[in-house]
Amino acid sequence: MNKVNIHTTIPGPFSKVALEKQLEQESSAVSYPKRIQFSLEKGDGCYVQDIDGNVFIDFLSGAGSLPLGHSHPELIAEVNAQVSKLCLGLDFPTPAKEFFTEAHLCMLPENLRNKYKIHFCGPTGADAIEAAIKLAKISTGAEEIISFRGGYHGCTNGAIAVTGNRSMKKNILGRMPGVHFFPYGSESQSSESWVLNSDHIDAGLYLESALNDANSGLGNIAAIILELIQGEGGVYPAQKSFVDSIIRVSKAHSIPVIIDEIQTGCGRTGTWYAFEQYSIEPDIFVTSKGTSGIGLPSSLMFYKKDFNNWTPGIHIGTFRGNQLAFASGAKAIEIIKRDNLLENVKQRSIQIKNHLSELKNDFNIIGEIRGKGLMLGVEILNARTGKACEITAKHIQKIALNKGLITELGGRNDTVLRILPPLNVSSDTIEEATEILRNTFLAYMNEFQLLEEGVQ
Repeated sequence: MNKVNIHTTIPGPFSKVALEKQLEQESSAVSYPKRIQFSLEKGDGCYVQDIDGNVFIDFLSGAGSLPLGHSHPELIAEVNAQVSKLCLGLDFPTPAKEFFTEAHLCMLPENLRNKYKIHFCGPTGADAIEAAIKLAKISTGAEEIISFRGGYHGCTNGAIAVTGNRSMKKNILGRMPGVHFFPYGSESQSSESWVLNSDHIDAGLYLESALNDANSGLGNIAAIILELIQGEGGVYPAQKSFVDSIIRVSKAHSIPVIIDEIQTGCGRTGTWYAFEQYSIEPDIFVTSKGTSGIGLPSSLMFYKKDFNNWTPGIHIGTFRGNQLAFASGAKAIEIIKRDNLLENVKQRSIQIKNHLSELKNDFNIIGEIRGKGLMLGVEILNARTGKACEITAKHIQKIALNKGLITELGGRNDTVLRILPPLNVSSDTIEEATEILRNTFLAYMNEFQLLEEGVQ
């Protein structure tokens, strides 16, 4: 399974039956199959096969939770070896947990390795966010949180409260109170009016002025929570000066900074953590998606040792002792270091961006190309107006899928085509995928031209 092969319409006949059965049996909260319509059977590296035998390039990678792609043989061997020993260890020390802990601490910059403790959270990134908020409130005695427009942190009570998307909160009563949303200072030059960059007001100074203003309406702030790249928000990297302002003002007011590395962590941006590229030391940071290397659930919170204010049992979870995730996660780090995959991320990122820039020159429906490493986004525009367009983006995603490339949509109104390949993606697979994208944009523009001629 190393090349795209589409031989049915999408969804194929067997997938169509499976999707209908899912619709009948599962809740209406099901999301991905609404737009990516197939039933998966197996995966191998960057490729997946549906139950109809169609083979696709997977540039969604389990929403970034498969840093080494599907079914990596060394990770499978590690999990198989562990499963006969111990699967669940609660929070007892175990050899698998010790190896995993050491491996993750050793991936921190050398000057930070002795500054942090690890807290094992429940199996989702959202629980790590809950833990971080709870720890910040306990440590400061304050109760209000500053978050940012466009941010996404999860679907649990606290996580959704600090998430910007209003539609996710609709009709949910009793959400965590005391959350204040501020503008996010992005590197982007997008024309979208909500983006604040160097051509608009300084988002960092705006936050600083609010904290210094006794009449701003802010109470006692327990934490500032921030993504260094807003993924779901549209793949917007934070501006360095904006992050520097946040760190400066947080220190001035003794406010802990929580960095959400749930998706950016574990090498996705070309460094092990995105915060390394901003030369900062978070008080607290969380990560999840890539921690096991193979998609097994796991989430972690790291905090500086002077925040070690827990009492026993105050934030626990049965499945935080997932020994299979520990075994595969430690092995994944070994492979990433051995195969120099952080360098591969940087090189493949350059390769993809070069191809996308060529496509942008050829097709007027491609707007801004954003992101770091292998966490990339392409703004999709309306061919007539030149404005970000949800309808066009959804059509592009569908054409790409029909041609054998799986992507995701994100951003305001789903106008950004998201690209999340595995960290070990090859240059040949990038070439195959970007050729599919070229053919996708060409097919769309041909359809658009026919429509225009029909109107005339």
